[in-house]
Amino acid sequence: MSNTFPLSLIAATVFVSMSAVAAPPQGYPSDYQSVIDAATKEGKVVVYSTTDIKAAGPLVKGFEATYPGIKVEYNDMNSTELYNRFISEQASGGTSGDVVWSSSMDTGLKLATDYAQEYKSPEQAQLPTWAVWNNKAYGTTYEPVVFIYNKRMIPAGDVPDSHAALAKLIASQTDKFKSKVTTYDIEKSGLGFMLSVQDAKADPNYFKTLADVAKGGLAVQSSTGTMMERVSSGENLIGFNILGSYAEARAKTDPSLGIAYPKDYTLVLSRVSFISQQAQHSDAAKLWLDYVLSEKGQSILANQADIPSLRNDIEGKNDIDGLTKMLGNALKPIPVDESLLEYLQPKKRLDYIKQWRTAAGK
Repeated sequence: MSNTFPLSLIAATVFVSMSAVAAPPQGYPSDYQSVIDAATKEGKVVVYSTTDIKAAGPLVKGFEATYPGIKVEYNDMNSTELYNRFISEQASGGTSGDVVWSSSMDTGLKLATDYAQEYKSPEQAQLPTWAVWNNKAYGTTYEPVVFIYNKRMIPAGDVPDSHAALAKLIASQTDKFKSKVTTYDIEKSGLGFMLSVQDAKADPNYFKTLADVAKGGLAVQSSTGTMMERVSSGENLIGFNILGSYAEARAKTDPSLGIAYPKDYTLVLSRVSFISQQAQHSDAAKLWLDYVLSEKGQSILANQADIPSLRNDIEGKNDIDGLTKMLGNALKPIPVDESLLEYLQPKKRLDYIKQWRTAAGK
């Protein structure tokens, strides 16, 4: 028997196979297939992100499996680098990211106000209203901000459960905590600056609390990874304003790292994403954004990357419902709206940094 087939039949078979793999998700608009087809012709999407590739890897893999004709060019950088690089590339008219995905919510939204294209995701109805700004910028995660501590060196009874308790602990044992408390350097980390501002909005006594926390001297860093490493090793004993998603992922394999969720208030960060007006792969960017927001993408983030979902229909406890059951009214989601931009005004930002440095003894 002959094993040869007409080329037209082979081509038709491949086309049907590809269409079956890359069909629109259930419930999407009927014309979404045209977006998939155009994106497949584009062949790739360029993502600029502050989410490290180790955490984002399962999401990238899932996307490429869902849309096998599209590759993800993933660029992992810190929030300040992402902001400066994207602005520079937009000004020069050179190639740049199709999608921005930033944990620094304020600078992410600032970029969106100037450079985002309008796009109403089919997933929008499944998102909290506070997570969507003008059909341009989207919150994508639901990440509590936590304390971390060295479990070998801080007794369980001393672990603080509020910001005031953290300040009291350190102020009462300044010798023990001398240069052993770590947090973000708010001048070098856009995320650190944004979280500090949100602290000040949530707590009218923030700067007094900060001054007490800093009585032993602060060891400031520009990355979460560095802070976790130093607390785990014992070089530092405790850290605050740490992304809980990264801390939870590390604690699974690091017996020295403890995590505490403050019960007075727990800020909740949502990584901001948008599609660039100048995206060279605009349709592929739409597929990527929709995938990140989808039940499938959010499930990967929650259950494989340890990054909590901002949806409430994800299997497991790592979503809004699960965290609400654990922390209740202490959760304070940071909304994706213009309030994020207030302290990006140069004078206001500089005045705030001066006030922070005074309180922090820096």
